[in-house]
Amino acid sequence: MEILKTILLIIFAIDCIALAAIVLLQEGKSAGLGTIGGMADTYWGQNKGRSMEGALVKSTKFLAILFIVLAAVLNLKVFA
Repeated sequence: MEILKTILLIIFAIDCIALAAIVLLQEGKSAGLGTIGGMADTYWGQNKGRSMEGALVKSTKFLAILFIVLAAVLNLKVFA
């Protein structure tokens, strides 16, 4: 049981580092003056899911869910 806890802690630490790095790589969500001129409806605004920014958003969601699940599992009394 101690080996499983150690493996989960290592995965948790890697997840924390990766989550922090990916959040720092993302661009700001400030709309600025681009929404006034209709720049949000451009090609890049419509196809964000296929761009690098879309991939960063998807990976952030995945890593955040993994972070919450691992934190909950490591907090269980099974490992105490």
